[in-house]
Amino acid sequence: MSRLRRFAVLAAAAVLPALGLTLAGTTQASAAPNFQVPFKCGVTVTAATFSGHSPANSVDFQKSGITGMAVLASAGGTVTRVANEGSTSYGRWVEIDHGGGWRTRYAHLSTQSVSVGQAVSLGKQIGTAGATGGVTGPHLHFEERLNGVVQKAVLNGVAVPYYGHTNFTSKNSCSGNPYEATEVCGSGFSVVDSQGLANGSGTAYLLYNSSTKANCVTTLKAVSLGTASPVSAFLEVQGSARVTDSGSFTYYAGPVKKTAAATCVKWGGSVGSNAYESPFEHCG
Repeated sequence: MSRLRRFAVLAAAAVLPALGLTLAGTTQASAAPNFQVPFKCGVTVTAATFSGHSPANSVDFQKSGITGMAVLASAGGTVTRVANEGSTSYGRWVEIDHGGGWRTRYAHLSTQSVSVGQAVSLGKQIGTAGATGGVTGPHLHFEERLNGVVQKAVLNGVAVPYYGHTNFTSKNSCSGNPYEATEVCGSGFSVVDSQGLANGSGTAYLLYNSSTKANCVTTLKAVSLGTASPVSAFLEVQGSARVTDSGSFTYYAGPVKKTAAATCVKWGGSVGSNAYESPFEHCG
């Protein structure tokens, strides 16, 4: 090979990778996004993989009571498909483009809550799990695709085993308890008081609905999220019996509600051994 030709080949070898190409003219694979389990922070699901799955390398997320559970974007991107195949194939499904040739698909949804062209961030709810399409039971069908080919799934840096059933606990957008006190108590309630529990274990909240004159108490955990552990919430209207919700819960205790338009209330809750009990207050 002449010195001039050798120099030209070496120069091309140096320049083409910067353009995302190889000497053969093929596109180099882009690094995969850090895909997350497509459910709320702390939720544990079973990632089922099996030989003969169509398409190959797909994952079926299974969990008792999965129907209606929020399905979240496993990485940020742009929605490219929101489709409904009826009682066949994927049923209701969503596809998200994450750039670099990477896309994810979420199928057999009971509802879809995004539209084509919509930008979504990691953890954005895109629908709810269900059993639409050609299925024998409710689950979420999930795919990680590179340039149109389904890859073996990796979730938060952990490779999903093929073939088997493996539990994964979601770390999708984990920044604390995925629920809010107003969400637990429902429409019309506003927080009027709160108390953090010892050791950062959680917070007890007192809420009030000015239209119905109802009080509501809930205790939100900040530890052992997604895992059933002891938590309680109670509400006592002065002159009436105390009402308590207590047990092993994954995210919160409550809501405990009682009507008291102009009567003092005592309220509080616990997470594990850390507890709070107010005096009678908020009497107006």
